Amino acid sequence: MMRILALALMLLVSACGLRPLYSGGGGGKVSLVLRSVDVAAIDGKAGWLMRNALNDRLGRNPAMPAQYRLEVELDDQISGFGVRRDDAVTRERRTLRARYRLVDAAQGTVVLDATAGSDAGIDVVSSEYATIAAENTALERLSQILADQIVARVALFAERQTPDK
Repeated sequence: MMRILALALMLLVSACGLRPLYSGGGGGKVSLVLRSVDVAAIDGKAGWLMRNALNDRLGRNPAMPAQYRLEVELDDQISGFGVRRDDAVTRERRTLRARYRLVDAAQGTVVLDATAGSDAGIDVVSSEYATIAAENTALERLSQILADQIVARVALFAERQTPDK
């Protein structure tokens, strides 16, 4: 009875139309597109962190000509929102937002234009060094989170736009 139930479940799941995004592994169409994306330079420290995080996730193959160029504009803000009676800030929020465009390298047309963003809370302590270190750590973490969001969106684009091999 359990075997019949398991077989029935497998048939139902196969009929639902779900397919793995990264099917085919490193040789699959999504992986090939991701490796052909060149990330343009991004200004500032946040830009340097973001570009490195994106390059790590995309796995760019320099031997392959770039099919796409990823252009990213960042907006990095720190705002205080926890205030004591003496008007000293006790909590900050670091917000990192990215507007990104995927450009077809051959035609120069924008094929994907989207945004990504996240924020992190930071405790402001009596040590200025510790607060700055926490702000930097938040920026590193936010860069990683945004890079994950951007690569996931580019992978979905690749899955939908690239014909099956």
